[in-house]
Amino acid sequence: MSCRVRFAPSPTGPLHIGGLRTALYNYLFAKKNKGSFILRIEDTDQSRSIKESEEYINKSLNWAGINPDESPINNGDYGPYRQSERKKIYNDYIVKLIENKKAYYAFDSDEELNHLRAEYEKKGETFKYDHLSRKKLKNSLTLSNQESERLKQNDSFVIRLKVDPNKIVSVEDKIRGYIEVNSNTLDDKVLIKSDGMPTYHFANVIDDHLMKITTVIRGEEWLPSLPFHKLLYQSFKWNCPEFMHLPLILKPAGKGKLSKRDSEKTGIPIFPLSWKKENIGYKEIGFLPNGLINYLALLGWNDNTDKEIYSLKELESVFDFQKVQKSGAKFDYEKAKWINHNHIKILPSESLLKICKKYLENLNNSFKKEEILTIISLVKDRVILITDLKKETLFFSKNPDYNNLNEKLFENKDSLRILEDFKQIFSSSEGSEKTKNKIVNYGSKNNIKLGFLMQLLRIAIVGELKGPDLFSIIKIIGKNVSLNRIENLISKLNS
Repeated sequence: MSCRVRFAPSPTGPLHIGGLRTALYNYLFAKKNKGSFILRIEDTDQSRSIKESEEYINKSLNWAGINPDESPINNGDYGPYRQSERKKIYNDYIVKLIENKKAYYAFDSDEELNHLRAEYEKKGETFKYDHLSRKKLKNSLTLSNQESERLKQNDSFVIRLKVDPNKIVSVEDKIRGYIEVNSNTLDDKVLIKSDGMPTYHFANVIDDHLMKITTVIRGEEWLPSLPFHKLLYQSFKWNCPEFMHLPLILKPAGKGKLSKRDSEKTGIPIFPLSWKKENIGYKEIGFLPNGLINYLALLGWNDNTDKEIYSLKELESVFDFQKVQKSGAKFDYEKAKWINHNHIKILPSESLLKICKKYLENLNNSFKKEEILTIISLVKDRVILITDLKKETLFFSKNPDYNNLNEKLFENKDSLRILEDFKQIFSSSEGSEKTKNKIVNYGSKNNIKLGFLMQLLRIAIVGELKGPDLFSIIKIIGKNVSLNRIENLISKLNS
């Protein structure tokens, strides 16, 4: 059977980067095994499902470059791919479970169950709807057929799985090994809710079987549900897929998984794209898709080498689930930015220009495309986030304001005279290389350190001491602009 994996988010809000990592690992597993990557929308919780959320999930996956082979908008042979559109399928399968005495109707109201929970809490115990308690509760196992039929017509009900007692449930997780539990520790989970919709557990197993999913890759938070899912497969006499439960993404400091609350406290983004106005995304903050995807791949996996920078294509080739760790991975925002910085450095300037046009609007009126590409090549080694491009290229099109001058540099009484001499050198030179040679000769002739001259000239041209190669800048902005900036600095110092 060919490899088939699925990413199955609930559209109750924006896709968290933890969800994006789960999607990525599924995608990489499919690519490595020449299989199919399926997006299934698990919208059985109709009261919490948001239409915009599904759109956001699709846009996020598209931006990240991990597009599914089958999905609600890219139909395949196993649809529908929204669970809300599969209700009849679930109804057909729940009937089979009831007929085979693997499931039963439960008529207990929420009030009755809440009262029971409170009574158990008073005794320091936890109420569980299981093989013991169900014998004393209002369900089709304890009531007559006639009474059950009457209640089905008039009362709300749920349908629960009938878990047999004293059974050892053993199931393998490919990352963590075998897990064994006694069925006495499990409750009779709800399969069909009172609104007629399936629960996550039931729909999940039905869909994975019917969509021929061969490997279920999901977050560690679903590990406690694994024995129950195994029982469901056994109830239908179906073979289980393989299971892999990914380690949690942990908060940068302290214990526990990274959450929206941590994002609000630390300012670290938690969504791939901006969600409404209050939550800025990695795209908008200045991450390249490859930068974020590369970092997320390393959160729980490495290939046992020193290599840290991967394109998505490289990850498709080298990703190996045998090297996925069991323990959680702490989120390191500075490391994420460092990886993004490296992707910016290796991206061709032409590609960077296509992505970053809106951050380079200040250059469009002053420079030709070839010059803008040269500017990008000069500054991209200094760019951490693509949003930095605006700041890093501003001095090409805008004269410095000299508001933050290095005072020590101008304590030298000769600084003004040297700037005046720079004017003469620039006026009498054609081309940045000749200008550079004249300044070098000027320094030698007047016994002035070249480093000091270059710092002074950089302040005049750029407005600060750091930046790309100075004479490459001068070549782009030209002789007249350079002269004008030297004159502006002289005026500033004289005033």
